[in-house]
Amino acid sequence: MRTWVFILAAAVGGCASSTAPDPGLEGLSIEKVAPGTIIPGTKIVVKGASFVDEQWGAASLRLVGKAGGANVDLTWPAKFVDFSTLTVAVDGSKIDGLGGDVDFAGDVFVEIVATSDGETYTTGKLTQNLSFRKKLTPTPTGVALAGVIFVNDEIEVDGDGFLLGGDEGTTYAQVAGCFQPDGTSSCAPIAPQQIPLQPREELSRQHAAFPFAPAIAGIKPGQFTGTVQIINKQATNTTTMSEQINVSASMVTSQVFSADPPAASLGQYVFVHGGGFVGGETGALTELELAGTFNKTGMNPAPVTMYLIPEFVDGRLVRYVLNTDDELGTSLDLRTETGLFTGQITPIVHYNGQTVRGVSSQATFSIAPVKQVVHLEFQTSYVEGLRDFGLRAVDQKIRERILAELARIYKGVNIEFRTAAPTDFALYEYVTLVGIDPNNMGLFGYDNSPGKDNGNVRLYDKLGGVNAVTQQDGYPGFGGVFLRSLMGFSKHPGSFAKAVPGADPVFDKIFDPFRPDQDGTPVTSADLAGSVAVLTDGNSCPGSDRKSRIECAIFVLGNLVGGTLGHEIGHSLGLANPYADGFHDAGDAPARLMDAGGDRPFMERAALMGQAPAVFCDDEYAYLRQILPSTDPANTVTRPSCF
Repeated sequence: MRTWVFILAAAVGGCASSTAPDPGLEGLSIEKVAPGTIIPGTKIVVKGASFVDEQWGAASLRLVGKAGGANVDLTWPAKFVDFSTLTVAVDGSKIDGLGGDVDFAGDVFVEIVATSDGETYTTGKLTQNLSFRKKLTPTPTGVALAGVIFVNDEIEVDGDGFLLGGDEGTTYAQVAGCFQPDGTSSCAPIAPQQIPLQPREELSRQHAAFPFAPAIAGIKPGQFTGTVQIINKQATNTTTMSEQINVSASMVTSQVFSADPPAASLGQYVFVHGGGFVGGETGALTELELAGTFNKTGMNPAPVTMYLIPEFVDGRLVRYVLNTDDELGTSLDLRTETGLFTGQITPIVHYNGQTVRGVSSQATFSIAPVKQVVHLEFQTSYVEGLRDFGLRAVDQKIRERILAELARIYKGVNIEFRTAAPTDFALYEYVTLVGIDPNNMGLFGYDNSPGKDNGNVRLYDKLGGVNAVTQQDGYPGFGGVFLRSLMGFSKHPGSFAKAVPGADPVFDKIFDPFRPDQDGTPVTSADLAGSVAVLTDGNSCPGSDRKSRIECAIFVLGNLVGGTLGHEIGHSLGLANPYADGFHDAGDAPARLMDAGGDRPFMERAALMGQAPAVFCDDEYAYLRQILPSTDPANTVTRPSCF
């Protein structure tokens, strides 16, 4: 049965071995190679699945077919970006090796020589046509500079031959002509301005855009008449240009269309949509005037006029982050007070001594209770570190269990855990999960933020990477959660870690069936052909067959990592001993999450054999509900005393 499953996997992903495949390379595939035209400086982007970093395999892109009438079979080294992306840097010598300006037609595929078993794993083949050129001449077919526009509007350019930036070079739109401000009778000449083009679609040479920058015609309303010429400036000192295209457009004053979300909290962005915004360069600034009433919760509405400085994103979008430093933040305690603003929002645009007051719009938004957002970054070393446990193939299911454990620990607290970097919050906590403790101390996890944050004032602690402040204090500099250190709970951790005093034979019953260093069989895709559940309790553990043992291993490792995260994040929020000294609860009590590490044995952390899952003690949970108030009801589980 295993042989047939493997043969099927080889047909899809490809592998020459007859033994169990490398779990990180199962599902190896290729989906896309772009761009279609390649010049010196291009980074070919290869999209697919189950790529591994250099530590676990040497990747290459192979081209087999014809180029310029000649047979070619080339292998180019590929660089790991993430598990679904590789890049291949192309210079002039690679293009010369193909014969210069030629068109390739044939098969492209990825080969990876695995470190784990020395086998070559191969994706399926893509039939591909690729063009190789030493230089590109832009050929625009249309420039959408017409009708009514705002300053900094994106002007779309269609055609072909546009550069992608980076080591290729830059494509520019050279804009020239004259501008007649409203209410005047003359059209003032405009010196040629070169504005960089950016692809409108990833890796597209056919669709680009440039902003109608204020350097072209300023910020006042009026009529522009002129030309646009597209220029390629390659990094190889080659410059080519298109013919000029005649254009004209009417520019209008800035305006706000809408603002979202309807409610925002401290550290969160309010996105203001409209047109005619400026910023991001010397002499350019957009202000937002808010005029209306503010109804602080529990009080009567009061008139208010204030000026906010948002961050410029582009001509159609600015974003304002609720903070404690500006006029809004000093007039309201954003940590404890909420309310509703109703009134008008008006953009005021400044550029090189010019000021234009834009069109006002109605706006309503609320100040919401403070919220802590936590970004969990599962780094490559964490994912590959699951190989130690033989669980590389069930990475996603372990993550599900980790998130479920965090949700249980922080139930009723206004905190949100995300695995993607937030784009709606400027202030959020960042936590890395890595394979090995860089401090070389065998720590399970470490909060390396500088000093105890009583009241969670910061909101932006970074538990990961190196913190120079903590190093200067003589404390370990690297923070995060360290997967391999959990192997210390084994009675035979081998070279992975040193056994901790709380090492438990039950740990080995859970993980030895999968640990390759203990002659276990790592989990593979064949094990996942049926339904593998993410358990919510460990009553059936350590399991009676391979499927149930896999489920128990997912449950236990998810609890170990999730509990460690919950503990370290608790530190960053000001625990233990809120508003007092000390980072751990005094003494030892069962199922108390903020006890010192040595007081939290494996069985408690794993929540096995009737052990209650760890929780915050009573005063700690009340503190968390106070600093991060939630509309959800409090979690009414029985909690131990903090003393």
